[in-house]
Amino acid sequence: MTEVTCFKAYDIRGEIGVNIDEAVVYRIGRAVAQHFRAKSVVIGFDARATSPAFAAAASQGARDAGADVMTIGMAGTEEMYWAVTEFGACAGIEVTASHNPINYNGIKIVKSQSRPLDDAGDFQVIKALAGSQEWSTAESGKEIDRSAEARKAYVDCVLNFIDVEALRPLKVVVNSGNGAAGPTFDAVALRLLELGAPLEFIRVHHTPDATFPNGIPNPLLPKNHPATADVVKAENADFGVAFDGDFDRCFFFDETGQFVPGEYVVGLLASIFLEKEVGAKIVHDPRVIWNTQDIVAQKAGIAVQSKTGHAFIKQVMRSHEAVYGGEMSAHHYFRDFAYCDSGMIPWLLIAELVYRSGHSLGDCVKDRFAAFPSSGEINFKVADGGKAIENVLSAYRADALSIDETDGVSVAFEDWRFNLRQSNTEPLVRLNVEGTGNADAIASHVSAIVELLGGTRT
Repeated sequence: MTEVTCFKAYDIRGEIGVNIDEAVVYRIGRAVAQHFRAKSVVIGFDARATSPAFAAAASQGARDAGADVMTIGMAGTEEMYWAVTEFGACAGIEVTASHNPINYNGIKIVKSQSRPLDDAGDFQVIKALAGSQEWSTAESGKEIDRSAEARKAYVDCVLNFIDVEALRPLKVVVNSGNGAAGPTFDAVALRLLELGAPLEFIRVHHTPDATFPNGIPNPLLPKNHPATADVVKAENADFGVAFDGDFDRCFFFDETGQFVPGEYVVGLLASIFLEKEVGAKIVHDPRVIWNTQDIVAQKAGIAVQSKTGHAFIKQVMRSHEAVYGGEMSAHHYFRDFAYCDSGMIPWLLIAELVYRSGHSLGDCVKDRFAAFPSSGEINFKVADGGKAIENVLSAYRADALSIDETDGVSVAFEDWRFNLRQSNTEPLVRLNVEGTGNADAIASHVSAIVELLGGTRT
């Protein structure tokens, strides 16, 4: 048995030529098809140089296990999700490393109905099969190009989330980061044009380029903000949107070029859906919650908390039939998108919101910034994460109004709270602090917790 070391806590990613290559990807593709006894598997890939060859290897593996493979070409992860649901496939594979370094690649997998893999019953079995190579025999499947059909179905789906006729003239900056988003965005933009939507787009780093000449597309990093923000200001645009490499996340900049943190986008999208569907359930992660919970309460919705991570969010959304779920990390999930996350749907909803509200994006969030200030996520490299967190808890436990261990530990007081989590993949502790109406107090609380944590801020 040869261990496959590119399997991580929630997904598959590895360094090219070190622990992931075409041979490894072949084994993973074959293991996926064999485990699910798949009659059909959807396979897509991102803009990285090795991704087409890796996708071909996964296809060969799946076909050798007896599955027919429906290829969708270069496509975002969410396009793979929707194709699995649209075509009734047994599983889906996206070859992508998203925002990882250029010498990495990876795989995201879903099963039928675009459901995430469960760890013990699916993920670990696929890992073991890929390692043992205990293959069953089967008649080889065939490969079918469904790329044009898949993209059309995807564009139709995402545009169903808005009333296109309600859009007013807007100028939007779109930064695709030289990743996979560009061609898909163009397909959406073309359909909007055909439907008469009066939108103007300023495209930045739009063409897919495996060399990533403008850096790996990770718009969450402050050093990458100016690439979008500066163009918003120079073009006097209404807002900007930037995508990561496989565009299952998107990030927003208001009309002044100010970055809009993900926790406030969650609140905005929750508000949009509660206007559309009174009394709906909204799922959120536990890191920064007060702004979202306040908006949901005001709109007579029901807020449901979930552990952080796509598998948990999707499971909770399905069990509650929630219309929307959001994470502050810019993953946004939609019931009517097979409960999956999409980076394309949010900007369409924001464009519709700007029209319907009569307010700019900045105006839509500035009161929320003031009412519920947040530190944003701060990472610390520590020698012993458990001990570091316990040091903090020892200092605050006695005065806390509540302590919640849904995900890491969340400690709440009358006018502020914090969440501390250990990373599943790195020697890091992640801190978020939020409060009510006093941004200066947030900075003070962060300083006190930092001193207790020790370690190095990254």
